Amino acid sequence: MAIGDVYADIQSIGAGSYLDIQPAAGSEAVIHNVYHEGGVEIYRYDGVNNLLFATAIDAGVYAYYAFHVNNTDRIRIKNTESAAKLIGFDGIYTKVT
Repeated sequence: MAIGDVYADIQSIGAGSYLDIQPAAGSEAVIHNVYHEGGVEIYRYDGVNNLLFATAIDAGVYAYYAFHVNNTDRIRIKNTESAAKLIGFDGIYTKVT
């Protein structure tokens, strides 16, 4: 990977579980879009504190954002549905090791 490369993933996340947007140690990224198949809660997380800053009750996208993440400070997306749902994101690497 190199600076400017796409950083993206999509996973099936179980009910009540999280998708952590967390690059490898020493790397950093900016997340532009978050996609969700059902209801979600989105948190800023530093390994200790979970700061809820957005919720959605149905499928959708948080588009054109600039969430800065690294291995410690990251975004967590919680599936609030009663069944597994797809959650994904995309952005770019801004620092790589």
